[in-house]
Amino acid sequence: MRTLTPRIILATFAALIAACSAPRPLPKYQKPIARTQFQTVRTTAYTHTEDDHVQYTNHNALGGCLQCGQINSAAADWSRWPAGTVFRIQETGELYRVDDYGWALAGTNTIDLYKPSRAAMNAWGVRQVTIENLQWGDPQRSLAVLRPRSKYRHIRRMVDEMENRMAELARPVPTASASLATTAPAAVPMSTAGPVGSVENPAPSRVKISGQVGVVVSNARGPVANNPFFTNTPR
Repeated sequence: MRTLTPRIILATFAALIAACSAPRPLPKYQKPIARTQFQTVRTTAYTHTEDDHVQYTNHNALGGCLQCGQINSAAADWSRWPAGTVFRIQETGELYRVDDYGWALAGTNTIDLYKPSRAAMNAWGVRQVTIENLQWGDPQRSLAVLRPRSKYRHIRRMVDEMENRMAELARPVPTASASLATTAPAAVPMSTAGPVGSVENPAPSRVKISGQVGVVVSNARGPVANNPFFTNTPR
């Protein structure tokens, strides 16, 4: 059997290095769906113990804890659903607030729903659902959050699209916001409270949303120390 020559070995090694150093491709771009009160969207699920999220523990992109309860955390492209957007899934009645984002979501119409365990994540799988947008997040504040981190390509994609669509994103969209109590936050906070019922958030205020009771997560504590939202670590 002929042995490999040093030149072949070197070429193979160089090819392996090139493959490892190749930039991670962004997801295929999708044209934004119309901003309406009711939307049909593709949803997936994630949890904080997944390999690509474990470094962030149970924290979201706003510096607080991922929420699971009467209002749950969701990740999305903020140029389609700005941070702070509250929506209800028609098929299940669950309420979600967008407080996170991810590489695989940038430039897509997919919403990633936070689940507290791998079992719950796997049980959800991938579903096409109808959501009712109850309150839209603030695009200007979302943009202010993203700009300092725009050296990362997935965040740059969101920033570019938000800047290009700002006039559209700033236009009012009919929602069920009239049923939101005045205590509901009008804009997304820069950090969020701990899990509902925890020591950090012992008495969450409640808000009526279209006949259902939800929880308004207050800005009860400061940013989490060493949280990736306040560093240059990409999400």
